Amino acid sequence: MKIIIIANRLPVKIQREEEGFCIVRSEGGLATGLGSLETDTEIFWVGWPGIHTEDENEKQEIIWKLHEMNFHPVFLSADQIENYYEGYSNSTIWPLCHYFFSYMEYRAEYWGAYQEVNRLFCWEAIPFIEKEDMVWVQDYQLMLLPKMIRTEKPDTNIGYFHHIPFPSYELFRVLPEREAVLEGLLGADLIGFHTHDYMRHFISAIYRVLDLNCTLDEINLQDRTVHVDAFPMGINYEQFHNAPTLPEVREKSEMLREELGDTTVILSVDRLDYSKGILHRLQGFKQFLEHNPEYHKKVSLAMIVVPSRDNVDIYADLKTKIDQTIGEINGQYSRLGWTPIYYFYRSFSFEELVAMYNIAEIALVTPLRDGMNLVAKEYLACKGENNGVLILSEMAGAAIELQDAITINPNDAVEIEQAIVDALTMPEAEKKERLHKMQERISTQDVKKWAKDFVKELQSIKAQNKEILQKVVGKRQLNQIKGAYDDAAFRLLLLDYDGTLAPFVKRPEDAIPSPQLLDLLQKMTSDKKNKVVINSGRNRQVLDQWFRGLDLDFAAEHGTFYKENGRWHENMQKKVEWDDEIIDILQHTIDKTPRSHLERKDTSLVWHYRKVDVWLAELRTQQLVNALIGPCSRLNLQIVPGNKIVEIKSPDFNKGSEVLRRLAQKDYDFVLAIGDDTTDEDMFRVLPPGGISIKVGNFSPTAKYRIPLQSSVITFLSNLIK
Repeated sequence: MKIIIIANRLPVKIQREEEGFCIVRSEGGLATGLGSLETDTEIFWVGWPGIHTEDENEKQEIIWKLHEMNFHPVFLSADQIENYYEGYSNSTIWPLCHYFFSYMEYRAEYWGAYQEVNRLFCWEAIPFIEKEDMVWVQDYQLMLLPKMIRTEKPDTNIGYFHHIPFPSYELFRVLPEREAVLEGLLGADLIGFHTHDYMRHFISAIYRVLDLNCTLDEINLQDRTVHVDAFPMGINYEQFHNAPTLPEVREKSEMLREELGDTTVILSVDRLDYSKGILHRLQGFKQFLEHNPEYHKKVSLAMIVVPSRDNVDIYADLKTKIDQTIGEINGQYSRLGWTPIYYFYRSFSFEELVAMYNIAEIALVTPLRDGMNLVAKEYLACKGENNGVLILSEMAGAAIELQDAITINPNDAVEIEQAIVDALTMPEAEKKERLHKMQERISTQDVKKWAKDFVKELQSIKAQNKEILQKVVGKRQLNQIKGAYDDAAFRLLLLDYDGTLAPFVKRPEDAIPSPQLLDLLQKMTSDKKNKVVINSGRNRQVLDQWFRGLDLDFAAEHGTFYKENGRWHENMQKKVEWDDEIIDILQHTIDKTPRSHLERKDTSLVWHYRKVDVWLAELRTQQLVNALIGPCSRLNLQIVPGNKIVEIKSPDFNKGSEVLRRLAQKDYDFVLAIGDDTTDEDMFRVLPPGGISIKVGNFSPTAKYRIPLQSSVITFLSNLIK
């Protein structure tokens, strides 16, 4: 088995030299985390090498050198870099995911290039992906890739991690290619996000765009389950925590301290990007200087801005505004021997950055939206003997973990100003306590654990999906079941109706049996060895009407009524009188839930919400169940959530009790039960040891077999009775 990491960039730096190319490994967080996995498994990488060349000889030299490192380069043309990377990835997806809708650029050629480059990555990886390998796709540049790989290698274990925020459905829905993007991601077995918020937004989009069933953190597909989970990414804590003691870092720290004098240093580190909230931060610092003159000559802001895409108009404009704002603030407030803002528009080496972290008493990390933000964690890790205060945006993914930071709304300059004052006046003991709590958290939840947790969960999902696949009724399983069927003298066939023999429809009264189904049931009942029972939640009147003329037995309303030898029998002798409180609760729920309705049966009440918006349905279902618990408990009634329904009924009878009643009447040597709902689990649980239980649709740990699609049930039964 191999682990194959596929990312937009390979973790290397390639430089042209006179004698050829020099290739040096990068030490980024992702490379560190994956390189630290405790496994004997070989790790391979696929990605763009970060260098553009049209010379085939140069490409071959790079390929040869990279293959020695288990790296597989994907070379991109200038047009592909422009339209796939700068275009769709960074001018369409990036602003969308960071809630800057007005900054989105959309061009047809962007989407075409995005598809094309995702295919290039697929073609590079496919030749060396083997059956037991694990593939881990990284980030928003490659959201179509999981499905592409799944199409070529159906048995591959695929994971995907989204390193930036995932937006709410209301924003995501504006993307023209929303369906294709989501379907691309669902090629993975495990989809990871930094926080549960992003995870929730993604599942919401799956519900609303693709209309797929989701159970908590699982998305149910025909042949497997896709898991969605949160994995907050950490840093290489030991590296940053130990770095301030390095001689070169000590030297730079002393030099910086000399240059900055005795002023308290507030540190800000960002890449040039509109999502980082740099202008808002400057406004907050300006207001701090304006309203707190006692801190003049005592506090300075050291602002590091790393160049990024400053050839793009939006970024160039942002850079101009930052330069102007800093110039205005320094021009207004600077004095001899004191500069309010030290501005560095360049990249810092690791040693320089750690030295800045080390001397800064306060870190000001205020992005308007950020997937995680590792700067906050790096700053905390570097604080050893020196106390430090972290001011952190609540819009950064890291805010969920770092509860002891001073958390602010980055859009509010007044909050930023007040947070700086709070940090400056915080008692040393409180600083120390807060810092230690956050260090304890990030030292255990580091990048190594992040990578390990993801890989471990991906492996467990592989085993689960293998079990799901093994339960699917294929040719081998059908032959086994048919063999037992053919050999049997007395057969009991228990069939659910809605979602099993008939598809779900918007109006339950329209789910009439098809001519094909009626013909099949006629053939099944004509075999004297068969006792065919439709075991349904439907009422008896509907069942009689739909199946008039067929020699069928029925169980209606989950076993409360049953029909044998042409006669209906009632298990409950006492008529149910519905409590006014229960009726009022149900009516209130219907009034507040458009497109839902109440079905009254002889012995149960059913609230239907098949046509209701998913989010609203989930909310109302939980509210309804909570409201019903009290009155139903007092009246000894059962609340049964089902497939887009909530049913209130007596607990004395269910589909399982009807099966037990049938089994007590006669010794059957073949018993088969098929159903799609949670109520059908009652049937599966009471079958004899040799009984055959088949779940239609979602995976069931109770059922022995599974038919993924309702449309396949008729075919299965037809093949069974041949």
